[in-house]
Amino acid sequence: MQKMEQMELAAHRDDIVADVKRLVDKYRAIFEWDVPETDEKLADKLIVAEIRKALSELENELQN
Repeated sequence: MQKMEQMELAAHRDDIVADVKRLVDKYRAIFEWDVPETDEKLADKLIVAEIRKALSELENELQN
């Protein structure tokens, strides 16, 4: 049987994905304010890479 935490996470998985997509949209909009001719695909890749880096740093902090 799954632990309660895993079950709770599963119930919110779609919300987490939607929140991350909104975060990418938020930062893409900021890119577009500063650089009107923003390459959206490149901006998205850069933003996702930075989110991954931030998550990795957070994960390391939580393990210590």
